[in-house]
Amino acid sequence: MAFQARAVLVGTGIDVAALGSTDRMASAPLVMELIGSPLGAALAGNRPAGNGLAVVFRYGAVVFFDASPAAITEYLRQLSPHVRQPFPLGELESEVLDIRIESGGKESIEGTALVLTDVTTEKAQLIADVLAKSVSLAHHERAIERQFVRIEPFAASLDHWGRGSRAARELLQHLGTALLAEHRVVAGARIDDSPELLWDHPELERLWARVRDEFEIRERYTALHAKLSLIARTAETALELLQNRRSLRVEWAIVGLIVFEIVLTLVQWFLGTRGH
Repeated sequence: MAFQARAVLVGTGIDVAALGSTDRMASAPLVMELIGSPLGAALAGNRPAGNGLAVVFRYGAVVFFDASPAAITEYLRQLSPHVRQPFPLGELESEVLDIRIESGGKESIEGTALVLTDVTTEKAQLIADVLAKSVSLAHHERAIERQFVRIEPFAASLDHWGRGSRAARELLQHLGTALLAEHRVVAGARIDDSPELLWDHPELERLWARVRDEFEIRERYTALHAKLSLIARTAETALELLQNRRSLRVEWAIVGLIVFEIVLTLVQWFLGTRGH
């Protein structure tokens, strides 16, 4: 038996609590049964076969197992009212993993395919955890790369950074983007954390680690965190430089006013002495 797992990042968050409970097969993460596939039958026991599974994550990712394109489209349509800040359909980040079930074989990754000895809900949840983190990372990698390209020249030449309120607003925007991305990656997707499911099923940790290493989750997270830190440091340094320049201009203005007042006083004194 062979099928595909497809992860899609649909928005910045999903209201998981608002989803119906009739088709739930598991929670943490939430597993929903779709309608019409061998995988659905294998996991559902004697119930009618479904069109695969959907594993839903609150930070905006959905991972489908053995689901047809039509079933994926329909489920995303039904899910849309519960998605926060949905992304345009043409910009949805996705990730695909081929899975083969070989009961007499050994669990491993052969080429681009993951080979399993059997399929369980827990294994699907752990695989979905990695795929969901991968699409979340991919989305933030693209967004931060755009910010990184824009701010990189100023890291090499901070002294030529723009002046005025417009430059300050741009700097604050860069800093805000970096902090928001870091919050979503660390607090939202919790990229560097192990799934809670492993506490109850430690025997599946090797499988989870194998899939995680295949998608280079830790390495990508480390690289992304380094870029976020560089953007934040550069923006903070340039903003501090702007503020120092403004403070210097204010100081010169104060000095100018003092000098003007002294000159005015001397002129008045001189005119007064001439009058006498």
